[in-house]
Amino acid sequence: MAKIVTLGEIMLRLSPAGQNRFVQVDNFNVIYGGGEANVAVSAANYGHDAYFVTKLPKHEIGQAAVNSLRRYGVNTQYIARGGNRVGIYYAETGASMRPSKVIYDRAGSSIAEADPEDFDFDEIFKGADWFHWSGITPAISDKAAKLTELACKAAKKAGATVSVDLNFRKKLWTSEKAISVMRPLMKYVDVCIGNEEDAELCLGFKPDANVEAGETGAAGYHKIFEQMAKEFDFKYVISTLRESFSATHNGWKALIYNGKEFYESKRYEINPIIDRIGGGDSFSGGIIHGLLTKKTQGEALEFAVAASALKHTINGDFNLVSADEVESLAGGNANGRVQR
Repeated sequence: MAKIVTLGEIMLRLSPAGQNRFVQVDNFNVIYGGGEANVAVSAANYGHDAYFVTKLPKHEIGQAAVNSLRRYGVNTQYIARGGNRVGIYYAETGASMRPSKVIYDRAGSSIAEADPEDFDFDEIFKGADWFHWSGITPAISDKAAKLTELACKAAKKAGATVSVDLNFRKKLWTSEKAISVMRPLMKYVDVCIGNEEDAELCLGFKPDANVEAGETGAAGYHKIFEQMAKEFDFKYVISTLRESFSATHNGWKALIYNGKEFYESKRYEINPIIDRIGGGDSFSGGIIHGLLTKKTQGEALEFAVAASALKHTINGDFNLVSADEVESLAGGNANGRVQR
């Protein structure tokens, strides 16, 4: 299997049990997760050598974050230790017409304050097949943006494929700042993943489709995919297409373009959603595995969409499914019958 490296922030997530609201609970469930950490867990679950790179404090909460990754087989040897805090986010799970809500408390985290000297990227990427990062990491701080650039350069030097999940977060930066930072980084990217909002707010592209009204026909994306592939020389442009009927009921499919052909996945009706946080990351983990192991982009996309559909049924950030379980769903076994 492949050596897959991801770079980002793993945070302490504090969530009320079930669909309870923040204001009605006296305690929170402790969960660890974060964009690229979630992707690393998926990759490890599929049998790859997954490495997550970040910086965490030396204290016990930092160690608990490290342990959460080790539990699922992620290699943590390149995690730098130091700094003052683990970033925190509070996540309230919505239901029906009440949306889920996230509150960040992550300023000044160890990875936000990390320096290039904390990492030997040439060593980290030795023998690497794939490097994945997301738009969240350079949004954390200017220092983290510099780390992302250095990692991309080292990954390309090592001959690794580089993927990005654009992942715009309006609570972290403005669209203007995102475009100024993200567009220059695209020259290192081979595989670009993002939905319609991400493409517009991170790169300045807007699809011809009314997504808010549930009009997610793939045709509206063809022109923008072609433009993005041409401008940034991407090998693949990929978008998830989410129809949000309510917090607990979504339609879910995706589209991929390899510079020659488009492929649209089958559509899943996800109802009820148990936890959609990490849904996009589980898609990224699935598409990385798919492009590394499948013969066609269509097969790769079907694996990724099925993996992400399954993640919506699992509490927490991590997608705790095996490749066999994903293959079963992608192959049409979606009845949910007890397996004996």
